[in-house]
Amino acid sequence: MTGRRPSPFPDLLLDREHHHVLPTAEGDVGYLDVGAGPPLVLVQAWGPRPGATASLVYGRVLPRLAADHRCVAVDLPNYGLTGPVRYHEPVHDVSARAVLAVMDHLGIDAAPLAGCSMGATTAIVLALAHPERVTALLVGGCHASTGGDPYLLSPFPSEVWRLYQEADEAPDDEERLRRLLRALWFDQELVTDELVAALQRVRAHRGDHWLAERRSVSTPHSNMAALATLRMPTMVVHGRADRMVPFEQALAIAAQVPHADVRLLARCGHWPPYERPEAFAEALRSLLDGLDPSADRR
Repeated sequence: MTGRRPSPFPDLLLDREHHHVLPTAEGDVGYLDVGAGPPLVLVQAWGPRPGATASLVYGRVLPRLAADHRCVAVDLPNYGLTGPVRYHEPVHDVSARAVLAVMDHLGIDAAPLAGCSMGATTAIVLALAHPERVTALLVGGCHASTGGDPYLLSPFPSEVWRLYQEADEAPDDEERLRRLLRALWFDQELVTDELVAALQRVRAHRGDHWLAERRSVSTPHSNMAALATLRMPTMVVHGRADRMVPFEQALAIAAQVPHADVRLLARCGHWPPYERPEAFAEALRSLLDGLDPSADRR
């Protein structure tokens, strides 16, 4: 791990061999860099702050992708090794600049871009602002817009968002964190005592990230109408049991991007690459194979 060394992270949350820190004018940006081959850029998912890292979100799927791609996965603002940063603008604009900073630092002019949850909205923002940098787009578990898009059928705010707010009000309350994780994911066995303890440890060590986020303001901005301008190959992958962002949002996004394929993953909540790594990798590979007519379509 390069750059300024942060407060200790449990190994469960941080791949110390491949996770790096890039100093920028807006603060440190954490990113994971593993594998060899054509670059593939991924953006971390929203979750318990600040311990949800790119290493955690993508750790179960990267062995399937890094065999033939250089996988670069970026921590979101005030998560993992990114920040602390205070902002008063759409938060996805902040995170899109962080992704671009890492791409520029690594000499990646253009690459496929994938994300879920907040990372997917970040990917949409980046693809709209800099389409020349994004050769293909995989998103899901997300709204298109900062501040959310209207729901037709589901209540807003969602169950998971309310549990997040409760946990954020009491960062020392382990049981509130446990309730959040149980609603965030479909498989309750993923919520282990070891993981809860690791996330709590990071909360204790990285209170500066928590405080920076509490003092920030994310201003709403709608991207829904602009989605029709996207031209790169696009796929939407969404958990059927997502209780943070209901799967109707996948259909709403696809309605604005007529060439986008949609995959709904059964028995999956808000983090498809963590909960269904095989299915997520297969979906991403099918999107990437479509970029090269000579690719082996496994």
